[in-house]
Amino acid sequence: MVEFFKKKVANSKDDILSGLTVSLALVPEAVAFAFVAGVDPLVGLYAAFMIGLITSVFGGRPGMISGATGALAVVMVSLVKDGNQMGLEMIEPIQNMGLNYLFATVVLAGVLQFLAGVFKFGKFVRLIPHPVMMGFVNGLAIVIFMSQLGMFTQKIDGESVWLIGSALYTMLGLVILTMGIMYLLPKITTKVPAALAAILTVSAIAIFGGLDVSTVGSFIRDGGGAGLKGGLPTFQTQLFTMVPLNFETIKFILPYASIIAAIGLIESLMTLNLLDEITETRGNGNRECMAQGAANIVTGFFGGMGGCAMIGQSLINVKSGGRGRLSGIVAALTLLAFILFASPLIEQVPIAALVGVMFMVVIGTFAWATFGIINKIPRTDAFVIILVTGLTVIFDLAIAVLAGVIVSALVFAWQDAKRIRARKSFKDDGTKVYEIWGPLFFGSITTFNSKFDVHEDPLNIEIDFIESRVADHSGIEAINNLVDKYENAGKSIKLKHLSDDCITLLQRADSRFNAIIIRDIDDPRYYVVTDKMKIE
Repeated sequence: MVEFFKKKVANSKDDILSGLTVSLALVPEAVAFAFVAGVDPLVGLYAAFMIGLITSVFGGRPGMISGATGALAVVMVSLVKDGNQMGLEMIEPIQNMGLNYLFATVVLAGVLQFLAGVFKFGKFVRLIPHPVMMGFVNGLAIVIFMSQLGMFTQKIDGESVWLIGSALYTMLGLVILTMGIMYLLPKITTKVPAALAAILTVSAIAIFGGLDVSTVGSFIRDGGGAGLKGGLPTFQTQLFTMVPLNFETIKFILPYASIIAAIGLIESLMTLNLLDEITETRGNGNRECMAQGAANIVTGFFGGMGGCAMIGQSLINVKSGGRGRLSGIVAALTLLAFILFASPLIEQVPIAALVGVMFMVVIGTFAWATFGIINKIPRTDAFVIILVTGLTVIFDLAIAVLAGVIVSALVFAWQDAKRIRARKSFKDDGTKVYEIWGPLFFGSITTFNSKFDVHEDPLNIEIDFIESRVADHSGIEAINNLVDKYENAGKSIKLKHLSDDCITLLQRADSRFNAIIIRDIDDPRYYVVTDKMKIE
């Protein structure tokens, strides 16, 4: 019992410290994504707090961090722009109407995500092949890296220009120092999260050394924000007074809501899968879908921009020791505390420290094993890895994953389609027997049909499916058409060793199959195969 409580205390300490680390990394990310979406920084920070808190408590993956993300912000920027235009075209023009449409869209996206969890769509993440996963993490690592490059710029007369001279060298020095601390500290002790120690150390050097470097506060002000200071999220009553609940509104926000819901679920479930592999535990995809949906519904009603799982912050959390729900709760509540009470302190944190942390996340996220196996795996798998990586960088995660899954499925179907075989033999009475091997489905029908010589075959034909599985309706239709050809040629045909479900469908389609299907099974292999199918 004493050991149990010691372990609980140790886990709680790790969760609290890792939660504090993550909260610091959440601030610039949430602010940056709010700027991308074209909304106030507080809209992004509120989303990070509310979504992070709700998914940490109710989500399907302890230790996973959620908040405002860039993948969704890219979709939201056009939504806000189009919404503002619609507001100006109303009978009584409304300024900044796009923000109200954004909140309504986030709510609808949350409803769609919640329904996906209710109908257990989360299980389909298991269909994502490993090459797609590798392409996903590689592409996301590149996207995270590229997003940090923007931190090496400064605003001059409203224009972003690259740092040069001493400013660049100071920035690079602090970034390298941060990365060095995160690399070396775990070799000395693991009692303190390396990322937190690095951020505090570099912040102390910058503040007490009087270094002229970009900070969280200057980053917010350069983007047009006023600072971190804010109050508690408030219920958005204007959703019911300004956003008309009619067909035109639904027609406008539904496409955006569907895209946001899809991207959010794909990114969340892929992150869940990745953390499952790292922690060697298993999360609940359907529960995560419902938690993400509920979180977006709440954040939409309380003025947040919506979001999903964040792979970078999730990896920081897990690698800092945060494995329980407490880590996410601490991160969310600490972020709220920053907004309410500690904004002057957090605004002094150098951007270089947070960039260094994210660079270490990039190094830990990228699947470096890709370079070692790329010449050893099938070319199609290598192509999928490169395809998904490229599409993630060029477009977004949803397009990349869907494209990868489709290509993988087509390759699998093509390879399976070539496996169907027909072994031919004759019985003593002259009956010709076709013993079918391999799956019969839409991809193998052409090959299946080519195995039969209807005009040259004898009067009696028997087709044995002992080593074949009829996988879909196309396969059943192929059998039906083949029977028609033999009967039209005036020949007798019998079908043997069909599965129970296939027999039922054929008989339902045409009662003549009662006489064509042989039910007198005398091959013990049949019972082994059918029993195995029922178990699966």
